[in-house]
Amino acid sequence: MTGRSPAPSFRPERFKAFVDAVVAIAMTLLILPLTDSVAEAAADHLDTAEFLAAHAGQLLSFGLSFLLIAVFWIGHHSQYRDVQAVTPALLWINVAWMATIVWLPVPTAMIGQMEPDPLQAVLYIGTLLLTQVTTLAGWLYLQRHGELITTPPAVIRGGIAGDLAAIVLFAIALVIAVAASPNGYLGLLVLLLSSPLSRLLNRIVQRRHRDSHPATPE
Repeated sequence: MTGRSPAPSFRPERFKAFVDAVVAIAMTLLILPLTDSVAEAAADHLDTAEFLAAHAGQLLSFGLSFLLIAVFWIGHHSQYRDVQAVTPALLWINVAWMATIVWLPVPTAMIGQMEPDPLQAVLYIGTLLLTQVTTLAGWLYLQRHGELITTPPAVIRGGIAGDLAAIVLFAIALVIAVAASPNGYLGLLVLLLSSPLSRLLNRIVQRRHRDSHPATPE
């Protein structure tokens, strides 16, 4: 035999179905503390208005984490839509991504039920940051292994720029959350700058690519 054997790969359909199942379970786990709180409120003979007032923080943290997981899942679906094969390395990158998604209900429950403190902010926003880092790792791997994906290189570079923007903003939000505890979670509002920062970084990335590869077709 001459040459090397192709690297083993996994069927992308099974991979994507597995990711979808993990995300669905994580989103379901977010609601469980609220379900327990309803039972406790019933035992304490609280009415609906009293329950909503007493658990406003829990409801807010649930809604925020549910939305963030949904956004991460939508991004993951777009990122891996055109992947034709999944290598072991790419699979483990996604295992790390899924670990951050599955862990998120834990700090979410902390926010809703415990007094806020800086370490709690580190766990929550740090988890979101790691989710974004593993997403970026996936883009970088796919960029280096173009045979695995049919997505145009310009789109991959745009994904990299978007993840870099999100990582920067999550890092800023983390610093604000720690410094301004217990009200530091308002620092997550910097994520509203995600689109303009992503566009800016995308222009920089695309320009640098054109300068480095003036004759490379997209």
